[in-house]
Amino acid sequence: MSLPEPRSFGELADRLQRPASVALVLPGLALPHLQVAEALAALGPVPRAALADLLGVGVGVGVGVGVSGAEGVQGGLDAALGTLGDHALVWPDGEGLLRMAAPMRQAWDAPLGLDAPLVQLLADTTSEELRRILAALGVRSPGTTKQRRLAALVDHHSDPERVTALVAGAPAAGRELLERRAGHAAGRPGSRTEFLVLGVPHADSDPVARWALERGLLVEDRHRYGPARMPAEVALALRGADWHAPFTPVPPPARSMPVTPADVDRETAATATAFAAHAASVLTVCAASAPALLKSGGVGARELSRVGKAARCEDIVVRLVLETAYAAGLLARDGGRVAATDGYDAWARREPAERLTVLLQAWQTLPLTPAQARDEDGKALPALAGTPPCDGCLRARDGLLTAAAHLPADQGAHSAAELGPLVAWYRPLAHQLPQDGTPFATLVREAELLGVIARGALSRIGAAVRADDAEALAAACRHLLPAATRTARFGADLTAVVTGTPSAHLAALLDATADREAGGAASVWRFGPGTVRRALDSGRTPDAIVADLAAVAVGPLPQPLSYLIHDTARGHGRIRVASVASVIHGEEPALLAELAAHRKLAGLGLRRLAPTVLVSRTPLDKILTALRAAGYAPVAEAADGSVRVEQARHRRAATPVPRPRKSPHAPGGARSPARRAPAVVDVSALATRLRAAPPVASRRPDPGDTIPFNSGSDSDSEEIVARYARLLSLADVRQLAHAIDEGLAVTIEYVAASGNRTVRTLSEIDLDPPHLYAWCHLRDDERVFTLSRVHGVMPA
Repeated sequence: MSLPEPRSFGELADRLQRPASVALVLPGLALPHLQVAEALAALGPVPRAALADLLGVGVGVGVGVGVSGAEGVQGGLDAALGTLGDHALVWPDGEGLLRMAAPMRQAWDAPLGLDAPLVQLLADTTSEELRRILAALGVRSPGTTKQRRLAALVDHHSDPERVTALVAGAPAAGRELLERRAGHAAGRPGSRTEFLVLGVPHADSDPVARWALERGLLVEDRHRYGPARMPAEVALALRGADWHAPFTPVPPPARSMPVTPADVDRETAATATAFAAHAASVLTVCAASAPALLKSGGVGARELSRVGKAARCEDIVVRLVLETAYAAGLLARDGGRVAATDGYDAWARREPAERLTVLLQAWQTLPLTPAQARDEDGKALPALAGTPPCDGCLRARDGLLTAAAHLPADQGAHSAAELGPLVAWYRPLAHQLPQDGTPFATLVREAELLGVIARGALSRIGAAVRADDAEALAAACRHLLPAATRTARFGADLTAVVTGTPSAHLAALLDATADREAGGAASVWRFGPGTVRRALDSGRTPDAIVADLAAVAVGPLPQPLSYLIHDTARGHGRIRVASVASVIHGEEPALLAELAAHRKLAGLGLRRLAPTVLVSRTPLDKILTALRAAGYAPVAEAADGSVRVEQARHRRAATPVPRPRKSPHAPGGARSPARRAPAVVDVSALATRLRAAPPVASRRPDPGDTIPFNSGSDSDSEEIVARYARLLSLADVRQLAHAIDEGLAVTIEYVAASGNRTVRTLSEIDLDPPHLYAWCHLRDDERVFTLSRVHGVMPA
């Protein structure tokens, strides 16, 4: 766990009611769960029957009925309440009311388009003002206290028949105003924004507004600041008995088609194999020529196009490979470029199944949608732009896997357009890309390319990704993907064809001797004089090239390929270039004379010193480039007269390593990681320990305390923090002390000496009472914090 284990049920309850805990759960809820929660947020604590009535659900069906099939909306409500209860978001109290975690109310500005209830809106109203409202309504005041008068007003306005009868007797303009504010005339609930736009004339100048305000149908701020507000009870009454809050307990219907597990396996094997081959091609290109970064950050469209053209891949594949490879540590920023790391070299030597497993594990946890190419304005987005983490993208991925897993057995979605609405139902808070013509189309396409979704159904790979089971994922990839291909078929048309994913050795050999023309399930290379010369320039002899190709060939090498290699070799090295600035010499005077007279080479400034020697003012590399462009095949010569072997230099970036921190508890100030993998919590065992635990003090220490306030503390840090951070609860004290002891990041609410209240995320925390020395992520610098000014603690 990233938090210390709670020592009491009170501390556990305190944590569960924190806004951070609630915010962690909400994005993972399905549509009916959020609809029920929104209805409760609008009504406040109510009996289950009142909630069911608002949602249009019949009463009387037992708890525990599932939401699928013919169980209906009643079972859907039971299931939704059960899920919310499992997450400690909703629970029944001892008075028969359903209550919800307080932070849940903050998830909606105006739940169901309703404003706050009367009790909240009239909290600052005086008893005399309440008496006047009751008098205008013709209700006898039950007493002189504010509480009794407010209760009487709430009781009156909670009766829809009384409210509708009252509004029916209002002036015509008043009825129209109130119905519009309630959302009744439009047939839908209004939003808080609509409330503000509609506005209400001031009571001093408009009799209609004054009539509604006098009867509590609208409530105005005591200081008459802002527009008048309509209590939730009044709005619900005016919407009528036929209006119900939206409730969709059953997923939307989706067209499907029959599909067998064998069909899914075949489709998965084909697409996953193709993606593994494409990934190898893209990263090979990046390793040979690192993509340049834009000044604003990220790999721009021009570089993406270059990589895609060289690797023979679509833009979506290039983006997907770059993002997943970067997350997996195969690529890293190196100055103004994105270069391959040493981890890439190890990855390239693995089997295709192992390569794909690495990329799938990275895709599973990517806090973005890699294939997003356009923003809200339609502007092209670079890849690897370092965009802020998107929790909604993770939820969209989770929603897609969940939706596919809940399709009927032996059925697959008819198209990607069928899966989109299901994702929106299972994860309503998921992020949808503005570039998608249909909901989540880009995400579905990513999953299809990776083999997570095949034939509209969840594949073996997808099931392992959804279960977050690394062993099952590796096994599924091994089962579906063939081993790397180590042979090629050479054709008389000077091509080499490799089915499946070529091994690292085979791909390197063919890349050195030929140009790649296609990739995917089958890769194609084409030989030519230029590609053979490139191989000869790297130091290979013609016999070695033929032998290397024959060793990986299926059958004998075609004669045209052998002739091409030897014909190119005969012309290779007939011209030698040395640097003086440059000296060109050879054994054929006529060839040297031809060079000296060549018009296209006039810019080199060639001068004949002897029948077999030319000199030039041009550097050696430019001489080589110009001669090769003119159709000659020179070789470079070293200072000792030997042939200089030309080998491509591959740029490698340093593998990114998490920033270490200095642990004050480690011997000799040893450095320990700043982040740790969260441990799996056994909830049953924790509950057993909490039941058996003795009562734990939860009070804050008194200013006069001279001994630790909690003798059962887990560490000295906890006692020190408790002594100085006197505004923190026990749960906050323990969380901050745990972060200090374990080297974890934590977020604090801090009040500076100026009185400004800020929220800071801290890491590398060292305790030196009464101060904390920590790295502040807000300021991107090391800062000092006074413990007494820490007012709250939250997980990072």
